[in-house]
Amino acid sequence: MSEYTAQVSWSRAEDEKYLDNKYSRAHEWHFDGGVTVPASSSPHIVPLPYSDENSVDPEEAFVAALSSCHMLFFLSIAARQSFIVDSYIDNAMGVMAKNEEGQFAMTKATLSPVIQFSGDNQPSLEQIDRMHHEAHEQCFIANSVKTDITIQAGA
Repeated sequence: MSEYTAQVSWSRAEDEKYLDNKYSRAHEWHFDGGVTVPASSSPHIVPLPYSDENSVDPEEAFVAALSSCHMLFFLSIAARQSFIVDSYIDNAMGVMAKNEEGQFAMTKATLSPVIQFSGDNQPSLEQIDRMHHEAHEQCFIANSVKTDITIQAGA
């Protein structure tokens, strides 16, 4: 078993009344490696200026975590099968909508990786699809959520 930690910190500015709901949602995520990420609520949820559009919001982080986890497993699988990956770019997207219980949730995520291979050993489209399927099955994050995840592999 492994444990993972993050510290999330927020504090109210002196000039913010707070009870009027007009306060900044900007905060920070601190990770054990020393990285600090500026975070905020999504401007789609809490309007500007109370959200910070230049910060990462939890919904974006969720989509990035799914994409990153899938990519890391895909790279490992490709290496085991002797395929050389030169680049992997995924313009991932998540959809927030009401779920079956009528609650807002990230109901769908679409991963759209475009992968460049090099060398003489080039995978077929069928092999790439199998590697994506295996990566999806192994991804810890995908295994932890109910979100419908689609992979639209690019060339």
